Amino acid sequence: MSNRSHNPFAVVLAGAASLAIAMGVGRFAFTPILPMMLHDGVLDLTSAGTLATANYVGYLVGALAAMLVPRKWDHTFVIRLTLLSTVLLTALMSAPVAHAWVVLRFLAGVASAVGFVFTSGWCLAQLSGTGSSIGSAIFTGPGAGIAASGLAASGMTFLGLSGSTAWLVFAGLSAVISAIIWKTFGKNSKPSDAYSVGTSTRASGKVPKSEMPLFAFAYGLAGFGYIITATYLPVIAKNSIPGSPLLTVFWPLFGIAAVAGSLLAARVSHKADVRLHLTGAYLLQAVGVALSVVWRDAIGLAVSSILVGLPFTAISFFAMNEIRRIRSTHHARYMGLLTAVFAVGQIMGPPAVGAIMARVADVDAGFDLALAIASIALVVGAAVYVVMIVMFPGERSAVKVVQAIRRP
Repeated sequence: MSNRSHNPFAVVLAGAASLAIAMGVGRFAFTPILPMMLHDGVLDLTSAGTLATANYVGYLVGALAAMLVPRKWDHTFVIRLTLLSTVLLTALMSAPVAHAWVVLRFLAGVASAVGFVFTSGWCLAQLSGTGSSIGSAIFTGPGAGIAASGLAASGMTFLGLSGSTAWLVFAGLSAVISAIIWKTFGKNSKPSDAYSVGTSTRASGKVPKSEMPLFAFAYGLAGFGYIITATYLPVIAKNSIPGSPLLTVFWPLFGIAAVAGSLLAARVSHKADVRLHLTGAYLLQAVGVALSVVWRDAIGLAVSSILVGLPFTAISFFAMNEIRRIRSTHHARYMGLLTAVFAVGQIMGPPAVGAIMARVADVDAGFDLALAIASIALVVGAAVYVVMIVMFPGERSAVKVVQAIRRP
Protein backbone atom coordinates (compact mmCIF):
# COMPACT_ATOMS: atom_id res chain seq x y z
CA MET A 1 0.00 0.00 0.00
CA SER A 2 1.54 3.29 -0.98
CA ASN A 3 1.47 6.26 1.30
CA ARG A 4 -0.01 9.53 0.23
CA SER A 5 0.34 12.91 1.86
CA HIS A 6 -2.59 14.83 3.21
CA ASN A 7 -2.93 18.57 3.37
CA PRO A 8 -1.77 19.39 6.94
CA PHE A 9 -4.68 21.76 7.53
CA ALA A 10 -7.18 19.14 6.35
CA VAL A 11 -5.62 16.63 8.74
CA VAL A 12 -5.77 19.06 11.65
CA LEU A 13 -9.38 20.03 10.95
CA ALA A 14 -10.48 16.42 10.53
CA GLY A 15 -8.57 15.33 13.61
CA ALA A 16 -9.97 18.15 15.72
CA ALA A 17 -13.50 17.40 14.49
CA SER A 18 -13.09 13.69 15.23
CA LEU A 19 -11.88 14.42 18.75
CA ALA A 20 -14.73 16.91 19.20
CA ILE A 21 -17.17 14.09 18.50
CA ALA A 22 -15.31 11.41 20.46
CA MET A 23 -14.64 13.57 23.51
CA GLY A 24 -16.94 16.59 23.35
CA VAL A 25 -19.99 14.44 22.60
CA GLY A 26 -19.10 10.84 23.41
CA ARG A 27 -17.74 11.72 26.83
CA PHE A 28 -18.83 15.17 27.84
CA ALA A 29 -22.21 15.89 26.28
CA PHE A 30 -23.65 14.34 29.43
CA THR A 31 -22.32 17.22 31.55
CA PRO A 32 -24.42 20.07 30.03
CA ILE A 33 -27.39 17.74 29.51
CA LEU A 34 -27.32 16.59 33.16
CA PRO A 35 -29.18 19.65 34.54
CA MET A 36 -31.82 19.15 31.85
CA MET A 37 -32.28 15.50 32.80
CA LEU A 38 -32.43 16.43 36.50
CA HIS A 39 -35.11 19.00 35.67
CA ASP A 40 -37.02 16.41 33.64
CA GLY A 41 -37.01 14.16 36.71
CA VAL A 42 -35.60 11.18 34.81
CA LEU A 43 -32.61 10.80 37.16
CA ASP A 44 -31.08 12.13 40.39
CA LEU A 45 -27.48 12.87 41.42
CA THR A 46 -26.90 9.26 42.47
CA SER A 47 -28.01 7.81 39.15
CA ALA A 48 -26.14 10.61 37.37
CA GLY A 49 -22.96 9.48 39.10
CA THR A 50 -23.67 5.92 37.98
CA LEU A 51 -24.01 7.01 34.35
CA ALA A 52 -20.83 9.08 34.56
CA THR A 53 -18.92 6.18 36.09
CA ALA A 54 -20.20 3.81 33.39
CA ASN A 55 -18.84 6.16 30.73
CA TYR A 56 -15.45 6.38 32.44
CA VAL A 57 -15.28 2.60 32.88
CA GLY A 58 -16.04 2.30 29.18
CA TYR A 59 -13.25 4.78 28.50
CA LEU A 60 -10.87 2.52 30.42
CA VAL A 61 -12.02 -0.56 28.50
CA GLY A 62 -11.64 1.35 25.22
CA ALA A 63 -8.13 2.41 26.13
CA LEU A 64 -7.19 -1.18 26.91
CA ALA A 65 -8.81 -2.31 23.66
CA ALA A 66 -6.74 0.26 21.76
CA MET A 67 -3.61 -1.38 23.14
CA LEU A 68 -4.69 -4.74 21.73
CA VAL A 69 -5.70 -3.66 18.21
CA PRO A 70 -3.31 -5.37 15.75
CA ARG A 71 -0.85 -2.99 14.12
CA LYS A 72 -1.85 -4.23 10.67
CA TRP A 73 -5.39 -2.90 11.09
CA ASP A 74 -6.20 0.19 9.06
CA HIS A 75 -6.40 2.92 11.68
CA THR A 76 -8.72 5.05 9.56
CA PHE A 77 -11.25 2.21 9.58
CA VAL A 78 -11.15 2.25 13.38
CA ILE A 79 -11.61 6.04 13.43
CA ARG A 80 -14.62 5.84 11.12
CA LEU A 81 -16.12 3.07 13.23
CA THR A 82 -15.84 5.19 16.38
CA LEU A 83 -17.53 8.13 14.63
CA LEU A 84 -20.48 5.99 13.57
CA SER A 85 -20.72 4.38 17.00
CA THR A 86 -20.76 7.73 18.80
CA VAL A 87 -23.55 9.05 16.58
CA LEU A 88 -25.68 5.95 17.13
CA LEU A 89 -25.07 5.68 20.89
CA THR A 90 -25.80 9.37 21.41
CA ALA A 91 -29.08 9.11 19.52
CA LEU A 92 -30.15 6.07 21.54
CA MET A 93 -29.74 8.04 24.79
CA SER A 94 -32.92 9.89 23.81
CA ALA A 95 -34.96 6.71 24.28
CA PRO A 96 -36.96 6.66 27.55
CA VAL A 97 -35.39 3.38 28.65
CA ALA A 98 -33.46 4.32 31.78
CA HIS A 99 -32.09 0.84 32.45
CA ALA A 100 -30.32 0.89 29.07
CA TRP A 101 -28.58 4.22 29.66
CA VAL A 102 -25.78 2.66 31.70
CA VAL A 103 -24.90 0.33 28.84
CA LEU A 104 -25.10 3.13 26.28
CA ARG A 105 -22.83 5.42 28.30
CA PHE A 106 -20.40 2.54 28.81
CA LEU A 107 -20.20 1.85 25.07
CA ALA A 108 -19.87 5.57 24.34
CA GLY A 109 -16.87 5.62 26.66
CA VAL A 110 -15.30 2.71 24.77
CA ALA A 111 -15.76 4.48 21.45
CA SER A 112 -14.43 7.72 22.92
CA ALA A 113 -11.15 6.22 24.13
CA VAL A 114 -10.51 4.26 20.94
CA GLY A 115 -11.33 7.33 18.87
CA PHE A 116 -8.98 9.50 20.92
CA VAL A 117 -6.02 7.11 20.67
CA PHE A 118 -6.34 6.33 16.98
CA THR A 119 -7.27 9.83 15.84
CA SER A 120 -4.32 11.30 17.73
CA GLY A 121 -1.87 8.71 16.42
CA TRP A 122 -3.07 8.82 12.82
CA CYS A 123 -3.12 12.61 12.59
CA LEU A 124 0.34 13.00 14.11
CA ALA A 125 1.60 10.39 11.64
CA GLN A 126 0.22 12.33 8.66
CA LEU A 127 1.85 15.52 9.92
CA SER A 128 5.27 13.95 10.40
CA GLY A 129 7.85 15.14 7.92
CA THR A 130 5.67 17.99 6.67
CA GLY A 131 7.47 20.66 8.63
CA SER A 132 4.14 21.69 10.11
CA SER A 133 4.04 22.94 13.71
CA ILE A 134 0.27 22.84 14.04
CA GLY A 135 0.01 19.36 15.52
CA SER A 136 -1.26 20.62 18.86
CA ALA A 137 -4.25 22.17 17.07
CA ILE A 138 -5.66 18.65 16.75
CA PHE A 139 -6.25 18.75 20.48
CA THR A 140 -8.49 21.80 20.19
CA GLY A 141 -11.18 19.29 19.22
CA PRO A 142 -12.26 18.20 22.71
CA GLY A 143 -12.45 21.79 23.92
CA ALA A 144 -14.34 22.89 20.83
CA GLY A 145 -16.75 19.99 21.28
CA ILE A 146 -17.27 20.88 24.93
CA ALA A 147 -17.86 24.55 24.11
CA ALA A 148 -20.23 23.77 21.26
CA SER A 149 -22.21 21.23 23.26
CA GLY A 150 -22.39 23.62 26.20
CA LEU A 151 -23.66 26.49 24.06
CA ALA A 152 -26.15 24.22 22.31
CA ALA A 153 -27.41 22.93 25.66
CA SER A 154 -27.74 26.51 26.91
CA GLY A 155 -29.90 27.38 23.92
CA MET A 156 -32.04 24.31 24.36
CA THR A 157 -32.45 25.02 28.08
CA PHE A 158 -33.58 28.55 27.24
CA LEU A 159 -36.13 27.11 24.81
CA GLY A 160 -37.36 24.68 27.45
CA LEU A 161 -36.41 21.56 25.48
CA SER A 162 -36.01 18.20 27.19
CA GLY A 163 -32.87 16.18 27.78
CA SER A 164 -34.00 13.54 25.28
CA THR A 165 -34.26 16.20 22.59
CA ALA A 166 -30.76 17.39 23.45
CA TRP A 167 -29.34 13.90 22.88
CA LEU A 168 -30.96 13.79 19.44
CA VAL A 169 -29.61 17.23 18.54
CA PHE A 170 -26.07 16.23 19.51
CA ALA A 171 -26.38 13.01 17.52
CA GLY A 172 -27.54 14.94 14.47
CA LEU A 173 -24.71 17.46 14.71
CA SER A 174 -22.18 14.65 15.12
CA ALA A 175 -23.56 12.89 12.05
CA VAL A 176 -23.23 16.02 9.91
CA ILE A 177 -19.65 16.67 11.04
CA SER A 178 -18.71 13.01 10.52
CA ALA A 179 -20.00 13.16 6.96
CA ILE A 180 -17.91 16.26 6.27
CA ILE A 181 -14.62 14.75 7.49
CA TRP A 182 -15.29 11.19 6.33
CA LYS A 183 -13.13 11.33 3.18
CA THR A 184 -10.09 12.68 4.99
CA PHE A 185 -9.82 9.44 6.91
CA GLY A 186 -9.09 7.45 3.77
CA LYS A 187 -6.73 4.64 2.97
CA ASN A 188 -3.19 4.87 1.58
CA SER A 189 -2.09 7.01 4.51
CA LYS A 190 1.08 6.84 6.54
CA PRO A 191 0.92 4.16 9.23
CA SER A 192 0.60 5.64 12.69
CA ASP A 193 4.10 4.56 13.70
CA ALA A 194 5.46 6.76 10.92
CA TYR A 195 5.42 9.66 13.33
CA SER A 196 8.09 9.74 15.98
CA VAL A 197 9.95 12.39 17.85
CA GLY A 198 12.87 10.05 18.06
CA THR A 199 14.06 7.22 20.21
CA SER A 200 14.97 7.75 23.81
CA THR A 201 17.87 10.12 24.19
CA ARG A 202 18.93 9.01 27.63
CA ALA A 203 22.66 8.99 28.16
CA SER A 204 22.61 5.21 28.43
CA GLY A 205 20.44 4.84 25.33
CA LYS A 206 17.85 2.96 27.38
CA VAL A 207 14.76 4.09 29.27
CA PRO A 208 14.85 3.22 33.00
CA LYS A 209 12.18 0.67 33.86
CA SER A 210 10.71 2.86 36.59
CA GLU A 211 10.18 5.87 34.31
CA MET A 212 7.08 4.65 32.50
CA PRO A 213 5.19 3.60 35.67
CA LEU A 214 5.92 6.97 37.28
CA PHE A 215 4.86 8.84 34.17
CA ALA A 216 1.65 6.81 33.92
CA PHE A 217 0.89 7.34 37.63
CA ALA A 218 1.26 11.09 37.30
CA TYR A 219 -0.94 11.12 34.21
CA GLY A 220 -3.58 9.11 36.05
CA LEU A 221 -3.69 11.74 38.80
CA ALA A 222 -4.65 14.28 36.14
CA GLY A 223 -7.65 12.12 35.30
CA PHE A 224 -8.88 12.25 38.88
CA GLY A 225 -7.90 15.87 39.39
CA TYR A 226 -10.12 17.41 36.75
CA ILE A 227 -13.00 14.95 36.46
CA ILE A 228 -15.11 16.16 39.39
CA THR A 229 -15.17 19.65 37.91
CA ALA A 230 -15.78 18.27 34.41
CA THR A 231 -18.69 16.11 35.58
CA TYR A 232 -20.46 18.33 38.06
CA LEU A 233 -19.57 21.92 37.07
CA PRO A 234 -23.13 22.90 35.98
CA VAL A 235 -24.57 21.34 39.14
CA ILE A 236 -21.97 23.08 41.35
CA ALA A 237 -22.80 26.37 39.66
CA LYS A 238 -26.53 25.83 40.14
CA ASN A 239 -26.01 25.19 43.86
CA SER A 240 -23.65 28.16 44.26
CA ILE A 241 -25.59 30.84 42.37
CA PRO A 242 -29.16 29.54 42.00
CA GLY A 243 -31.27 31.42 39.53
CA SER A 244 -28.34 33.23 37.94
CA PRO A 245 -28.62 33.82 34.18
CA LEU A 246 -24.95 32.78 33.96
CA LEU A 247 -25.52 29.17 35.04
CA THR A 248 -25.07 27.79 31.53
CA VAL A 249 -21.97 29.85 30.74
CA PHE A 250 -19.33 28.04 32.78
CA TRP A 251 -19.20 24.76 30.85
CA PRO A 252 -18.79 26.42 27.43
CA LEU A 253 -16.16 28.67 29.03
CA PHE A 254 -14.29 25.55 30.14
CA GLY A 255 -14.33 24.30 26.54
CA ILE A 256 -13.22 27.62 25.04
CA ALA A 257 -10.34 27.75 27.52
CA ALA A 258 -9.35 24.20 26.51
CA VAL A 259 -9.17 25.30 22.86
CA ALA A 260 -6.98 28.26 23.82
CA GLY A 261 -4.76 25.98 25.89
CA SER A 262 -4.20 23.63 22.96
CA LEU A 263 -3.13 26.53 20.74
CA LEU A 264 -0.83 27.90 23.41
CA ALA A 265 0.76 24.47 23.83
CA ALA A 266 2.21 24.77 20.34
CA ARG A 267 3.99 27.97 21.29
CA VAL A 268 5.80 26.84 24.42
CA SER A 269 9.56 26.52 24.38
CA HIS A 270 10.80 23.26 22.87
CA LYS A 271 14.11 23.66 24.71
CA ALA A 272 12.69 22.90 28.13
CA ASP A 273 11.79 19.41 29.34
CA VAL A 274 8.19 18.50 28.45
CA ARG A 275 7.72 17.39 32.04
CA LEU A 276 8.23 20.99 33.11
CA HIS A 277 5.30 21.97 30.90
CA LEU A 278 3.24 19.21 32.48
CA THR A 279 4.20 20.37 35.97
CA GLY A 280 3.04 23.90 35.21
CA ALA A 281 -0.18 22.65 33.62
CA TYR A 282 -1.03 20.50 36.66
CA LEU A 283 -0.41 23.36 39.10
CA LEU A 284 -2.54 25.73 37.03
CA GLN A 285 -5.38 23.22 36.99
CA ALA A 286 -4.98 22.60 40.73
CA VAL A 287 -5.44 26.32 41.39
CA GLY A 288 -8.53 26.34 39.17
CA VAL A 289 -10.11 23.41 41.00
CA ALA A 290 -9.34 24.95 44.40
CA LEU A 291 -10.80 28.32 43.36
CA SER A 292 -14.24 26.77 42.90
CA VAL A 293 -14.13 25.92 46.61
CA VAL A 294 -13.06 29.30 47.99
CA TRP A 295 -14.60 31.66 45.41
CA ARG A 296 -18.17 30.57 44.81
CA ASP A 297 -19.72 33.55 43.05
CA ALA A 298 -20.10 33.95 39.27
CA ILE A 299 -16.67 35.55 38.79
CA GLY A 300 -14.93 32.89 40.85
CA LEU A 301 -16.61 30.06 38.96
CA ALA A 302 -15.72 31.71 35.65
CA VAL A 303 -12.05 32.03 36.62
CA SER A 304 -12.08 28.45 37.90
CA SER A 305 -13.58 27.20 34.63
CA ILE A 306 -10.87 28.97 32.63
CA LEU A 307 -7.97 27.73 34.78
CA VAL A 308 -9.20 24.13 34.76
CA GLY A 309 -9.95 24.25 31.04
CA LEU A 310 -6.72 25.86 29.82
CA PRO A 311 -4.46 22.86 30.58
CA PHE A 312 -7.12 20.22 29.90
CA THR A 313 -6.13 19.13 26.38
CA ALA A 314 -2.64 20.65 26.56
CA ILE A 315 -1.82 17.99 29.15
CA SER A 316 -2.84 15.27 26.69
CA PHE A 317 -0.80 16.86 23.90
CA PHE A 318 2.35 17.07 26.04
CA ALA A 319 1.91 13.56 27.43
CA MET A 320 1.25 11.87 24.07
CA ASN A 321 4.30 13.48 22.52
CA GLU A 322 6.45 12.52 25.50
CA ILE A 323 5.31 8.92 25.12
CA ARG A 324 6.38 9.00 21.47
CA ARG A 325 9.83 10.13 22.57
CA ILE A 326 10.13 7.52 25.30
CA ARG A 327 8.73 4.72 23.13
CA SER A 328 9.67 5.11 19.46
CA THR A 329 7.48 2.21 18.27
CA HIS A 330 4.08 0.67 19.12
CA HIS A 331 2.76 4.16 19.76
CA ALA A 332 -0.91 3.24 19.90
CA ARG A 333 -0.16 0.61 22.54
CA TYR A 334 1.59 3.01 24.89
CA MET A 335 -0.83 5.84 24.19
CA GLY A 336 -3.56 3.35 25.07
CA LEU A 337 -1.74 2.55 28.30
CA LEU A 338 -1.61 6.21 29.29
CA THR A 339 -5.25 6.68 28.34
CA ALA A 340 -6.18 3.63 30.43
CA VAL A 341 -4.43 4.96 33.52
CA PHE A 342 -6.05 8.35 32.95
CA ALA A 343 -9.39 6.56 32.77
CA VAL A 344 -8.75 4.85 36.11
CA GLY A 345 -8.30 8.28 37.65
CA GLN A 346 -11.57 9.42 36.08
CA ILE A 347 -13.46 6.38 37.29
CA MET A 348 -12.55 7.22 40.87
CA GLY A 349 -14.14 10.69 40.65
CA PRO A 350 -17.94 10.11 40.71
CA PRO A 351 -17.79 7.29 43.30
CA ALA A 352 -15.64 9.55 45.50
CA VAL A 353 -18.30 12.26 45.25
CA GLY A 354 -21.01 9.70 46.01
CA ALA A 355 -19.15 8.39 49.06
CA ILE A 356 -18.60 11.90 50.38
CA MET A 357 -22.22 12.93 49.78
CA ALA A 358 -23.40 9.89 51.74
CA ARG A 359 -21.45 11.09 54.78
CA VAL A 360 -22.20 14.81 54.80
CA ALA A 361 -25.48 16.59 55.36
CA ASP A 362 -24.76 19.53 53.08
CA VAL A 363 -24.30 19.09 49.32
CA ASP A 364 -22.07 22.15 49.01
CA ALA A 365 -19.78 20.89 51.78
CA GLY A 366 -19.57 17.55 49.99
CA PHE A 367 -18.53 19.15 46.73
CA ASP A 368 -15.99 21.36 48.57
CA LEU A 369 -14.30 18.32 50.11
CA ALA A 370 -14.26 16.40 46.83
CA LEU A 371 -12.79 19.35 44.94
CA ALA A 372 -10.15 19.91 47.62
CA ILE A 373 -9.03 16.29 47.30
CA ALA A 374 -8.93 16.64 43.50
CA SER A 375 -6.76 19.75 43.77
CA ILE A 376 -4.33 17.96 46.07
CA ALA A 377 -4.12 15.07 43.59
CA LEU A 378 -3.01 17.48 40.87
CA VAL A 379 -0.33 18.96 43.12
CA VAL A 380 0.96 15.45 43.84
CA GLY A 381 1.05 14.74 40.10
CA ALA A 382 3.11 17.87 39.52
CA ALA A 383 5.50 16.78 42.27
CA VAL A 384 5.95 13.39 40.58
CA TYR A 385 7.08 15.11 37.37
CA VAL A 386 9.58 17.19 39.33
CA VAL A 387 10.96 14.00 40.89
CA MET A 388 11.21 12.43 37.42
CA ILE A 389 13.14 15.41 36.08
CA VAL A 390 15.69 14.94 38.86
CA MET A 391 15.83 11.15 38.53
CA PHE A 392 15.72 10.97 34.72
CA PRO A 393 17.14 14.24 33.37
CA GLY A 394 16.97 13.12 29.74
CA GLU A 395 19.18 14.65 27.11
CA ARG A 396 19.95 17.67 29.29
CA SER A 397 21.29 17.79 32.79
CA ALA A 398 19.19 19.43 35.51
CA VAL A 399 21.48 22.45 35.31
CA LYS A 400 20.80 22.92 31.60
CA VAL A 401 17.08 22.56 32.16
CA VAL A 402 17.19 25.37 34.70
CA GLN A 403 19.23 27.44 32.29
CA ALA A 404 16.62 26.85 29.57
CA ILE A 405 13.91 28.12 31.92
CA ARG A 406 15.84 31.25 32.82
CA ARG A 407 16.91 32.07 29.28
CA PRO A 408 14.64 34.79 27.77
